[in-house]
Amino acid sequence: MDNKKAQRYEAVKWVLVFAIGVCTGLVGLFVDFFVRLFTQLKFQVVQSSVEECTEKGCLALSLLELLGFNLTFVFLASLLVLIQPVAAGSGIPEIKCYLNGVKVPGVVRLRTVVCKATGVLFSVAGGLFVGKEGPMIHSGAVVGAGLPQFQSISLRKIQFNFPYFRSDRDKRDFVSAGAAAGVAAAFGAPIGGTLFSLEEGSSFWNQGLTWKVLFCSMAATFTLNFFRSGIQFGSWGSFQLPGLLNFGEFKCSESDKKCHLWTAVDLGFFILMGIVGGLLGATFNCLNKRLAKYRMRNVHPKPKLVRVLESLLVSLTTTVTVFVASMVLGECRQMSSSRHSGNDTLSLQDISEDVNSSIKTFFCPNETYNDMATLFFNPQESAILQLFHQDGTFSPVTLSLFFLLYFLLSCWTYGISVPSGLFVPSLLCGAAFGRLVANLLKSYIGLDHIYSGTFALIGAAAFLGGVVRMTISLTVILIESTNEITYGLPIMITLMVAKWTGDFFNKGIYDIHVNLRGVPLLEWETEVEMDKLRASDIMEPNLTYVYPHTRIQSLVSILRTTVHHAFPVVTENRGNEREFMKGNQLISNNIKFKKSSILTRAGEQRKRSQSMKSYPSSELRNMCDEHIATEEPPEKEDLLQQMLERRYTPYPNLYPDQSPSEEWTMEERFRPLTFHGLILRSQLVTLLDRGVCYSESQSSASQPRLSHAEMSEDYPRYPDIHDLDLTLLNPRMIVDVTPYMNPSPFTVSPNTHVSQVFNLFRTMGLRHLPVVNAVGEVSPCLVLAEQRSHSICATFSIFGTIKIFSNIKQKCFKEIRM
Repeated sequence: MDNKKAQRYEAVKWVLVFAIGVCTGLVGLFVDFFVRLFTQLKFQVVQSSVEECTEKGCLALSLLELLGFNLTFVFLASLLVLIQPVAAGSGIPEIKCYLNGVKVPGVVRLRTVVCKATGVLFSVAGGLFVGKEGPMIHSGAVVGAGLPQFQSISLRKIQFNFPYFRSDRDKRDFVSAGAAAGVAAAFGAPIGGTLFSLEEGSSFWNQGLTWKVLFCSMAATFTLNFFRSGIQFGSWGSFQLPGLLNFGEFKCSESDKKCHLWTAVDLGFFILMGIVGGLLGATFNCLNKRLAKYRMRNVHPKPKLVRVLESLLVSLTTTVTVFVASMVLGECRQMSSSRHSGNDTLSLQDISEDVNSSIKTFFCPNETYNDMATLFFNPQESAILQLFHQDGTFSPVTLSLFFLLYFLLSCWTYGISVPSGLFVPSLLCGAAFGRLVANLLKSYIGLDHIYSGTFALIGAAAFLGGVVRMTISLTVILIESTNEITYGLPIMITLMVAKWTGDFFNKGIYDIHVNLRGVPLLEWETEVEMDKLRASDIMEPNLTYVYPHTRIQSLVSILRTTVHHAFPVVTENRGNEREFMKGNQLISNNIKFKKSSILTRAGEQRKRSQSMKSYPSSELRNMCDEHIATEEPPEKEDLLQQMLERRYTPYPNLYPDQSPSEEWTMEERFRPLTFHGLILRSQLVTLLDRGVCYSESQSSASQPRLSHAEMSEDYPRYPDIHDLDLTLLNPRMIVDVTPYMNPSPFTVSPNTHVSQVFNLFRTMGLRHLPVVNAVGEVSPCLVLAEQRSHSICATFSIFGTIKIFSNIKQKCFKEIRM
């Protein structure tokens, strides 16, 4: 790739990043529009029915109407999950796994985002205690994965010849941008979305990706803001609604001179609330983990209809609980007569009107409202605004019962077979807890100066932090959602305390579900005691490898009998090489290749002397000129291109007779091998599928050559080796893999500390890590390394490494401590 192509490549990437942000914002607009439409329709019908039946005594009919709406919506959401099972839940654990190198089947397909976006609007409209903000992250990630490919397995007929971004690394970068755009669209927090993708998403990050992810987040935020402001207020271009969830502006009433948003004295209460929030979050995670295990044992093995029935049971229980609690447990509270002054901003007036219009007066006389019904018979976003900004007070008994019911029902709901988010239920549950603390402080301690909305916000942050255990990104998300930078310190302290408290008991909810699904997700760092181990202690000694030139029958046998995604390309080391060179031409060529590929200082010096006239060091030129006279290169000749042409010389021909066999003895299996590079399974399958080979009587130069575009044409779904029709290929034909292998992968020494191996593997986004000894040969295990100085090399794969790491924690640490 030259400079012009690189610039075009970068420009196309920026355009696609912008398109991902716009499309993610439009997905959020679609979800928000229909959630509001269905929710308003449901509550208008039910509220009018309740008002009529209050006088006529037919509340059972109102309950049946509410059940009809909720069960229908939840049933539709469950059906969509049956179509695409990976659309269940929030999708954050799956995206977190994907960005850390683990491919979850179907997680970024077009059908997934359709079922996810459509299903979550039915779940929220169906009255379940779930949020639409979490699935937005998954939806944005799917948009980021699919849009740059310009093709989909669900729409096979619609394909474009788009030659860019045909690699997993590019796709992972776009998924990172899409996930950040989902956070930005959900909360109106582009910086928080960028930090979320950095903190909770990718294990590998580069500096150039930061600007692209932030740009994508900005595009998603302002796209959603533009259309929502125009649709709801008719003021196109005013940008009044930055995200799906808006906390509003926190501001004390001008009539209350003693009121402050928060003071230094309140920090002590915030720390205590963080501790309680961490304990509540740990309890929530523990209960949800037990429920998830129960579902895995008793619900998932049964027919899929049982999952739908479970979702309907949860919906039925939630609807009856909400209706009965609103009718029976609510208290009639006096409406506050205070209103905001006329010099408030337009957004503040809109929020005040929204809060006042969402008050419910079920069974209450004039100038009073039902505090329990106000929280339950409203969308969750409106209930959060009630707790943040309602001037009137909520009864401590009402807040306690609401918190308890919401805590238990949201814990039961998260994990059923519907698209569901956890952010909003956690915020609402925590806001009720914070508002309860504020009421108790005002009533029993006499702290009249405190602002109830601040305590509700801190309670929401404490509970959410105790559940998800996010710190940096969640702090910025909450600050951006409130538009109040002065809340930065209390929110940060509360989240840190909540995380430390919760981590003492268990992991975050997303990490728990990742572990329950058996996904091999790497931690941020190794345990301290693992540093006593070396790479030779945990590497895989039973190595499966290929030769630079291998027969088709050997490649097919290796690919069909193993599941490895990459294979080392090696040549053998023999003690009696001269005898083998006399008897077998194939082995003779192997030995010649090995010797020709060994770099020596003298050999490299002779090669470099061909163009030493252009080297900057005069001493080096003079030293070389004494041995070989060189001609002056043309003045405008590109030295870099000249060096590249000299370096990439063709590999010599190698004709190995056989590949590793299960019948080999231990000495044959683990004989010394010289490492030359790595070849991927997808590359080998593509070579066999295209018939790239040559006969033994021909030179390797006669083998057809595939371009990079041809090699990546089937990306990301390469054919399976068991599905290939290889009847037309002669099994004795030879495949030269040297033009397609990676000759310079990352490698480590057998004596490298495990912590260094782990950091290299994780931070560089590696999938395979060969262990090579001091002379460039691969090492098999610690025992053989002690018996002979030339040992074999083992490779790490992302699945093998995690498995080995988890095994040695139990087996090796006991010996280390002893």
